[in-house]
Amino acid sequence: MPHDFDHRHSDVSGGWLRAATFGAMDGLVSNTALIAGVASSASAHTVVLSGVAGLLAGSFSMALGEYTSVTTANEQLQSEVRVELRSFAKHPQAEEDELVVTLMGMGMTRDTATRAAEEIHRDEHRAVHFHLSQELGVDPREMPSPRLAAGSSFGMFAVGAVVPLIPYLLGYESLWAGLLCGGVGLLIAGAAAARFTAQPVWRAALRQLAFGAVAIAATYLVGTLIGAVTT
Repeated sequence: MPHDFDHRHSDVSGGWLRAATFGAMDGLVSNTALIAGVASSASAHTVVLSGVAGLLAGSFSMALGEYTSVTTANEQLQSEVRVELRSFAKHPQAEEDELVVTLMGMGMTRDTATRAAEEIHRDEHRAVHFHLSQELGVDPREMPSPRLAAGSSFGMFAVGAVVPLIPYLLGYESLWAGLLCGGVGLLIAGAAAARFTAQPVWRAALRQLAFGAVAIAATYLVGTLIGAVTT
């Protein structure tokens, strides 16, 4: 039986965590920065319109980008599977010898590595997957889902992007309230990500807040300068 009674590993190949984390952080930072830049020289109505537009545009952009990038990565891996299958068909013994060398590099004796390679190569598809997992560091049977990555990215970007808009949507025309909501959101998002990575919560939260603060401050400064020039 697998040794899983006292520990379990998270799914690191599904693609959803990276996409969700990236989406939430991007939504928080980009829309808070956008609101800060617009609010520096525009009305609250314009801020809300800009924030909603940024939310929708960013959500769709992130989802399409994630879907395309994951699909492309999967197609590349599938191409490598076909390359390996052609090599198996043309040079089966060379592939088996290559696996023997690989197993010896992992600490097996030649006799043990030879017997293991012979057993693995009894099933061609299993052997192909094993070769690729050793040569490329990925298992073709565990490719991430483009749809899951796109959905996670879309949803979390929208959640992150709406946070700095909350005060405006509630009728409080205050940039500082929006910045406060964005800052709290960054802290929460950083802390939530630490839950999956076993990193110190305080460090992850403060890191995201610091990164976001730099981007927001830079955007606000640019917005202020542009507003001063055009008035």
